[in-house]
Amino acid sequence: MSNKSYRKLLASATTATLVASAFIPAASADEKEFTDVPDRYMDAVDFLVSMGANGISDTQFGTSMSIKRVDAAILLANVLELDTENAPEAGFTDVPERGMAAVNALKEAGITNGKTATSFGSQLNITRGELALWLERGFGLEGTTEIAFTDVKEMYAPAVQMMVANEITQGISETQFGIDHPAKRGDYAIFLYKAAMAKEMQDSLFPLSVMHTNDTHGNLDDIAKRATAIKDYREYNPDALLLDAGDVFSGTLYFNEFLGQADLEFMNYLGYDAMTFGNHEFDLGASEDGHKALTEFIKNANFPFVSSNVDFSKDPLFEGLQYSAISDEPADAHIYDGIVKEVNGEKVGIFGLTTEETPDISSTGAVEFSSYIDRANEMVKAFEDQGINKIIAITHIGYDDSLQYDNDLELAKQVDGIDIIVGGHSHSELTEPTINEDGDEPTVIVQTGEYGKALGTLDVLFDEDGAIAYYMGELINVSDQEEDPEVAAMLKPYSDQIADLKEQSIGVEAVSVLDGERADVRTKETNLGNLITDGMLAKAKTINPETMIALSNGGGIRSSIDAGDITMGEVLTLMPFGNSLGIMNLTGAEIKAALEHSVSAAPTASGAFLHVSGLKFTYDSSKPAGERVLSVDVNNGTEFVPLSESDSYFVATNTFTAKGGDGYDVFANAYADGRVSEPGYIDYEIFIDYLKSLDKVDPQVEGRIVDAAE
Repeated sequence: MSNKSYRKLLASATTATLVASAFIPAASADEKEFTDVPDRYMDAVDFLVSMGANGISDTQFGTSMSIKRVDAAILLANVLELDTENAPEAGFTDVPERGMAAVNALKEAGITNGKTATSFGSQLNITRGELALWLERGFGLEGTTEIAFTDVKEMYAPAVQMMVANEITQGISETQFGIDHPAKRGDYAIFLYKAAMAKEMQDSLFPLSVMHTNDTHGNLDDIAKRATAIKDYREYNPDALLLDAGDVFSGTLYFNEFLGQADLEFMNYLGYDAMTFGNHEFDLGASEDGHKALTEFIKNANFPFVSSNVDFSKDPLFEGLQYSAISDEPADAHIYDGIVKEVNGEKVGIFGLTTEETPDISSTGAVEFSSYIDRANEMVKAFEDQGINKIIAITHIGYDDSLQYDNDLELAKQVDGIDIIVGGHSHSELTEPTINEDGDEPTVIVQTGEYGKALGTLDVLFDEDGAIAYYMGELINVSDQEEDPEVAAMLKPYSDQIADLKEQSIGVEAVSVLDGERADVRTKETNLGNLITDGMLAKAKTINPETMIALSNGGGIRSSIDAGDITMGEVLTLMPFGNSLGIMNLTGAEIKAALEHSVSAAPTASGAFLHVSGLKFTYDSSKPAGERVLSVDVNNGTEFVPLSESDSYFVATNTFTAKGGDGYDVFANAYADGRVSEPGYIDYEIFIDYLKSLDKVDPQVEGRIVDAAE
């Protein structure tokens, strides 16, 4: 999951001008009357001359000549302005007097140790690889990027990546950096000039670090490992912000039992700076207590909430909690449109957005939602009116979710002035940040995936106009971390209670065995497959009454359930992935194509084999794959009628399958088209609720899926 990346963006014209002005030479190659300096080398040579460099003669800089290590050391020490007078003796016996002070300073600075303890290798030609190491250590530049050079050994890789990322050099060919090639004096001049400019630009920029989480959904088993990741990052970035993009609620027994308070204890301990609301924060709105659990979550938080497009004013439970304003002194346990955080003397504006789809997929009650684009524009203007030009949107609208409602890509495209979007809702695992450059300034979008599996980190550099000039993003794999012992001790009372809960009955008995055997659910209709899809369809109909069909991949059914009392542990073993509900808008032709894929491997077992509800079909496994489905009928509410390939149908499934899992490209295309709604209810919760609604749990195999070849 960890995939560190670094991207260098074009700096603004203002920053470029400021940096260029710092390199106006006091003397030039023209004044020195060098006759061997082509135009491509002129600025670099001018720069070195201004730093006191000489040519090999009055008329020759020696642009195409190799450079000795001692001469390279002198030039580097001059450019870095090292203390050459007070550096201790390096102990090298082969350094001429003219280079002794420079070599001493380079060794004292940790830039080079020479060839041996007593030999610097003064008269040897320095290689491009050695220069990469010197420049990395000397200038302290950062930057990693993919390289395709076949001659770069491991010890050189970070330095070469830095050189390429900062556009100091691109190598001598597409596949060769030239690690062992002697460096030319002209090339070295360019290296030093570009490295100095990159360093000057880097030093003129304002750094901001952000840690972020989203869609944790009550997953606390690895919270002690997440704590380690956060603490380790803070050790090197003590001023980093910690933000959450919503959906802390719903999804595990931790939530069912503690209603968010367990999660909140750890969020308070870890020092979150702000959170926005996800759609699942409103799941309990239709309960007898309404949004009491949410208001208790807010009241006990040691951090503020940001929510600019959600109006809580008509629900009395939220009285006194929401302030429709931007606060530069936000109080904990309150809701603001936006807040201002001061980081190293610079003001950073932060506001929140929640998907406008929430009333359709959750239980919002009197809580109202407004246009995310309109409110985002208003928030950016409000911050800019206060002179704040570094703006973060914490959003729970989905990275690439249906444009019928909202998504981060569209937000970045339509609203100029947002620098960073910390997103959630679509559970998108952005292993590296997405950059949008449609506006006057770039916008960086990040999201971690789901369930606390990763901690997102983002480091950016702002120019003086508040535009991002550099960014680096990484997802830290939480499972790879050691457990923080203090947090592990905090978790134990909760986890012990959950362990006991797993042994408890859900209050329902199965009349007979519910068949979830791997060989069965991946090859044929089973009573358990029917039960699961029936529950999925029933839930989907409460969200979109026009939903007619439900499909569930056999690979998501992991065990059977014995006859008799059903325990929570049995359900979680059956459904261990925490897949969430999605509702697709598909044509009949697309449904038929999906069914062809479902049975393409039959009679061989396949995790892609679909169980169905609201639909029945016949196929012939003896026919060629892609030509097997013989008939498909859909329940229109009163009877089964033939599927119309030209009509559209709403189809429930899990989001793993809806996004193209198990090879369902036809679903992936629909997802990419924005034809998938993600209400997000978790599979095992849907299943339990459905079981409890039945008079008895006794599903049958009904002929929903028939192989004519048998």
